[in-house]
This record gives sequence, C-alpha cells and structure tokens, in this order.
Amino acid sequence: MKLDVNVLRYLSKDDFRVLTAVEMGMRNHEIVPSELVERIASLKHGGTYKVLKNLLKYKLLHHDSSKYDGFRLTYLGYDFLAIKTLVNRGVFVAVGRQIGVGKESDIFEVAKEDGTVLAMKLHRLGRISFRSVKSKRDYLRHRSSYNWLYLSRLAAFKEYAFMKALEEHGFPVPNAVDCNRHCVVMSLVEGYPLVQVKQLQNPDVVFETIIGLVVRLAEHGLIHCDFNEFNIMIDDDEKVTMIDFPQMVSVSHRNAQMYFDRDVECIFKFFRKRFNVSFHETVDDENDVEIDNDEGARPCFCSISKGAGSLDKELAASGFTRKDQEDIEKFIEGGIEGDADSGDEEAESFKFDEMDTNVVEQHLHMSDEETFNCDESADCQRNEDSDRESDGEGRDESDDTELNRRLNKQRQRAIASASGGGGRKGRASRNTYKDKGRKSSNNSKLHKQIIMW
Repeated sequence: MKLDVNVLRYLSKDDFRVLTAVEMGMRNHEIVPSELVERIASLKHGGTYKVLKNLLKYKLLHHDSSKYDGFRLTYLGYDFLAIKTLVNRGVFVAVGRQIGVGKESDIFEVAKEDGTVLAMKLHRLGRISFRSVKSKRDYLRHRSSYNWLYLSRLAAFKEYAFMKALEEHGFPVPNAVDCNRHCVVMSLVEGYPLVQVKQLQNPDVVFETIIGLVVRLAEHGLIHCDFNEFNIMIDDDEKVTMIDFPQMVSVSHRNAQMYFDRDVECIFKFFRKRFNVSFHETVDDENDVEIDNDEGARPCFCSISKGAGSLDKELAASGFTRKDQEDIEKFIEGGIEGDADSGDEEAESFKFDEMDTNVVEQHLHMSDEETFNCDESADCQRNEDSDRESDGEGRDESDDTELNRRLNKQRQRAIASASGGGGRKGRASRNTYKDKGRKSSNNSKLHKQIIMW
C-alpha cells in the first residue's frame, strides 16, 4: 500500500481519536467490534460511525462483517499514527520520497525543521514475499498468537535498541534518532548499497574491513545473520556502514556457528565474483572442488574469544538464555565449581536415608498415639456402659477381651503401614458394578421375591 501523506491534511482530531481507539481495541481483538470502538473513542457529540466511514474511504481501516461488525487497522492507518506522534514530538516536519524497499520494510526521506534530511524506516512484516516470520525470526519468543502490526512493532523496537548499543560501542551504524510503533527514524547514510557498486579502488582493504566487522560483532557477543552486499553501505571514500539489525542473534544461539559461517561465506563469494579478489585457493582436479590453502584468510567461529562487553546480555539477543546470565553472574562472583565428588553423593544419600527413617519413626509415633487415644475412648465408653447397665458385668468382660483383640489388630496394621511393608491393598468397594442381565442379577431378584412371599 502506497504511503500518501497528503491525506494527513484532511484528518481531524476525531479521526485520530477513532484510529487510536481501534488500535487500543486490537490489543485483545483481531477485529474490534463497532460498539467497542464507539465506547473507547467517546466522542463528545457522537458521530463515531461517520468518522469510521471517512477512515474507510482513505483505506486507513478495514471493515469485516463475516462474524460480527468490526474494524481493524491497516498498515496505512498504523503509518499515520506513528507519523503523527513523531511530528508532535518535533522529530521531523515533512515526509519526502521513498528511497528503499525491502522484504520487511519501506524507507522514506524525512526532513527536520532546520532542513536536515533523515531516514524513516517503516517495518511491514507479513508481505507475500516474506511471511515465514514466525520460523525465521524470534520476535514472538513464547507467544503463540500474533498479528503483523504487533510483529512489526517488535521488530522496530529491537532494531532501534541494537542500533543505539552498536553506536555507543563505536560500530559504523546509522545514528538512531527516535522510534514509535513500527517506525524507526535514523540518520541518512550518504552512500550506496554495496550491491550497486561495480568497481572499488581498494577492494582488498574494503574486504578486510567488512570481515573485521563480522569478527568484531562476534567478539561482542552478536551475529548479524544477514550480513551481505544488500545490507552494507559504502560512500565515495569507501567508508563502510552496516544496516538492518532486527534479525541479530547471540553467539550463544544454537545455530550461531551456522549463521556466522553464512555471513562470512556471503562476503567471500561476493568479493570473489564481483571484484576478483583471490583468497589463495587451489582447485582439486579430481573432485573439481576449491580448497583453501590460507587458513588465516577465513575467520573461524570457534577461535573467536568473547570480550568483556557482552552486547547480547545487555540487549537480550536471541539465544542468550537466563541460564547464560546466571552462569556469568556466578563466574563474576567466583562461585563456579566442578561436579560434585563421590563423597558429596554419599553424604546426600545418607541424608535421604536419615529422612526415610525419620518418616517411619514419625508414622510409628502417630500410630501409637492413635491406639492410645482409642484405648482412652474405649475405656470411657466402657465406664459409661457399666454405669448405665449394672446387671451386665459378665458381658463387659467379654467386650473387653474383644476390644483388646481389635485394638491389637489395629496397632499391627498401623505399624505395618508405617514401615511400608505388609500393607494390604485397598479392598474393592461392595457397590461394584455387576454384569447386568446375567444369572447373578436374576438370581438375586428371584431371591428377593421369594423372601417377600
């Protein structure tokens, strides 16, 4: 969808209020109901549906009535919200021509009040050319549901954070100015993409500079993952500037070595093909395979030592887990130790044995208390019976012997259950289901009828 900023002249405060209401409703609605839009906007004199009709005319909203009557923001409406916010902040006052387009973004020229020209990057995830964002990027992390506007916002925030951090550490990147929603404003790089350059005065120097950037990024804990001729800018003085950072990952990522080798291979392949730069390679005539003789020409991921300033920790790049952060903190405190020896394992097992014996003793103690309580209750009951029935002395003696026998059985069961052995399995319930319609059920019915007769 083409960005036509001339429409901004004809939008009123109510129009932006309704756009913001739809944006707020899309936090938990894919399609925001019309009633919810009207309730969130809360226009003083009403007229929400008239404003919605005006926004539909300029294609800032999309109407959907398949399940219910509702609206959602389009990328053009999201662009207008971001541009309006940045203009109110005084970041820029004018939007110029489009200077770049990619599979994930569009880039425009913008001008400040003093005439300084900046670059505005609008992320547009979800295009037909690149819809496998969920598998190729880690913007979602642990989330399962998403929409393209939200993913674009995450990508913009991530790129802005990387750009600011890399600039502070002296990397040749554009100057990050401001960020809002899916829009990133940065300084305009005076140069050309390396893919458009046909000839260089010192290709070997440029090549060494670019490879040095890849290695330096890895030393700071980051891998670009898309370091090729399309994301490298070069000016007339052959000064290199790298761009496009949302896909960067940590060196702790499980595929870090593959991404690093791919970035290096892209640079080697381009300079070999475009500028005929030789890397001291020979050709095996039998297998027709090129073999590198100079091992020092191609950097190795395993030989790169990570420096003290870990940008992956500061920026929480993909692949840098919480466990890595805990390990680093332990290393700083000097608390990292080796595996536990056999003595520690024996001590742990002794603790577990002690715990088991304590549990058994506790169960035995509880069983003794239960039997003692039962004895006391039985004695009380026996005294009451003796007071009430004066003529039943012989029967009381027999009851006492029977009660003692039952208490002994209960004591034995409690001791057996506490020791963990000899316990009987739970009896099946008497109310188990019988086979209906068989002889047993029929016989029981006949038996009941005979008894009634």
